[in-house]
Amino acid sequence: MNHPFQAYGVAHLAVIFLTVALPFGLAAVVRRAKSSRVERVIIAALSVLLFLNYAAYLIFVRYRGGIVSWAQMLPLQLCDWGMVVVIVAMWSGRHRWFEVAYFWGIGGTLQAVLTPNLRFGFPDFRFFSFFISHAGIIIGVIFLMLTRRYRPRPMSILRVFAWSEFYFVVTFIADELTGYNYGFLLHKPEAFSILSFLSDWRPLYLVQMHFVALLFFVVLYAPFAIVDLVRRRKL
Repeated sequence: MNHPFQAYGVAHLAVIFLTVALPFGLAAVVRRAKSSRVERVIIAALSVLLFLNYAAYLIFVRYRGGIVSWAQMLPLQLCDWGMVVVIVAMWSGRHRWFEVAYFWGIGGTLQAVLTPNLRFGFPDFRFFSFFISHAGIIIGVIFLMLTRRYRPRPMSILRVFAWSEFYFVVTFIADELTGYNYGFLLHKPEAFSILSFLSDWRPLYLVQMHFVALLFFVVLYAPFAIVDLVRRRKL
């Protein structure tokens, strides 16, 4: 029996709450334990969960769905890349990886959590898989911000925008070759989202996507810029 997804129903609101609450709870556990080992265990658990969830989704869709071609299984959604980036950021401890995870995770993946392009509701496997993959990225980003005090820097916007352009080129080529809508570059998602406000004419739509991404990056950096400005004025 299919359970249609209900935007901002009880299950969706619970997911949104957990996406915000879990990283704070996990960070509190790390602070109370005062142990890097506990932090590594949490990072390992989150990494394994993201990886196994991705693998399980591919197996479920490929072998139970039976109608999905290889063109629909390429790891070319932005959240696929975001998953890899946040795992590398957690294990490597390198700030450059974190900043990509921050802007892609909060700027892109958060949209998927708030306005999911999802037809299947609780307790369908695809409901859990979708939100584990997307919320897991956000949880990882916030966890790093709370435990390691990571934050974006002024040049982070330009660096991540450059990486986003690389993703755009790769995905655009893949969409043209496969006809599949990776990154929503062929057309808008079915579910209502910020992309719904963009043009229906594809060339203009693609240009507008760049400006929307840059705007999101600026907005996501703005709180840190304001804090820095206030601190400088106090000196």
